[in-house]
Amino acid sequence: MSGVEVITFGCRLNTYESEVMRAEAEKAGLNNAILVNTCAVTGEAVRQARQAIRRARRDNPHARIIVTGCAAQTEKEVFAGMAEVDAVLGNEEKLKSASYRSLPDFGVSAEEKLRVNDIMSVRATAPQMVKHIDGHVRAFIQVQNGCDHRCTFCIIPYGRGNSRSVPMGAVVDQARKLVDGGYSEIVLTGVDATSYGADLPGTPTLGLLAKTLLKQVPDIRRLRLSSIDGIEADSHLFDLIADEARFMPHLHLSLQHGDDMILKRMKRRHSSADARTFTDEVRRLRPDISLGADMIAGFPTETEEMFENAVRLAEDCGIAHLHVFPYSPRPGTPAARMPQLDRTLVKDRAARLRATGAALHARHLEGMVGSEQTLLVENNGLAHTENFTLVDAAGLKPRALVPVTITGHNGKHLTMQVKQMAAA
Repeated sequence: MSGVEVITFGCRLNTYESEVMRAEAEKAGLNNAILVNTCAVTGEAVRQARQAIRRARRDNPHARIIVTGCAAQTEKEVFAGMAEVDAVLGNEEKLKSASYRSLPDFGVSAEEKLRVNDIMSVRATAPQMVKHIDGHVRAFIQVQNGCDHRCTFCIIPYGRGNSRSVPMGAVVDQARKLVDGGYSEIVLTGVDATSYGADLPGTPTLGLLAKTLLKQVPDIRRLRLSSIDGIEADSHLFDLIADEARFMPHLHLSLQHGDDMILKRMKRRHSSADARTFTDEVRRLRPDISLGADMIAGFPTETEEMFENAVRLAEDCGIAHLHVFPYSPRPGTPAARMPQLDRTLVKDRAARLRATGAALHARHLEGMVGSEQTLLVENNGLAHTENFTLVDAAGLKPRALVPVTITGHNGKHLTMQVKQMAAA
């Protein structure tokens, strides 16, 4: 192979950072290299990264393989100990061209492979500019990194460091560049996006940032947020939900559970009542909004009654796009030291919660039949509505915004008919 190939795992922030990595590595003159940008959110994510590294080495025996990302930050010795790996970079180092210029030669020891600093010492997030997001029709912009909270199940703060925000002007500049490059839709992303601005002068909020972005870059056709904590939503965000047509009617919530005792043991900052209040309010402001959520099944000490409370919350909040994670103990987290459930029970509860999610999704699809939507067409024959529901869009041009009427669904995707333009 020649050039730089990037293999990305995990979140939208990683997707954005992979483009920065590629640009910085090419600027440094790196060639014949594979960069693996890992995720640490679950043990399975780490396993998949290790598997991909071994496969990359088999397929490219002479390429240089550089591993980075959250799993490389939190489990650096594990990756440095892999014979297939030539270097390990931390989450801060991966974004700097100097890191790629100073890489060690082949055949170095595990210790010499490591270029991983103390991520907790990082106090600022430098603005990173990219021209495009490879393979994506929507563009992601990093507005925040790190997390000041310490949920008991989560290893990510130890991979990302403490919360730090990108200055508002830099976000506006990046959005303008991406829109000028042909992107109709922008997604603001971060590790804990709703904590945006607490470390900046004047303490702006995520909602104010989004308002400013839409005002300063009027050619943005569609604006979305990545995962948010409803408990941190500010008044500007509620204003956008209620009044701004370019702010898309979809939110993905970090709910994690629906039982108040489990939420306390997770060290979450909201209760089940808070979640219901938030979802009721956003639906009142924007009746066509759809909601997604992350939820964990099989958390330590979870009883059957507690699990049923999680199922009930998903139903009460009408979560149309439910992402279910079977609890995965992450070494070094408090939850890993709590009494664990049998893995068979964890998997069973995850399957049952996914079945609830599938039923809620089918109900959501049925409710959209007959509605008029504008689709953003993807590269894979599918498209997303404004409320982020997938539509079969075979034959439509990728990146196009297409007005359609929803005609039905197949249980997973909506079907549609393109609206005929009125004659001039």
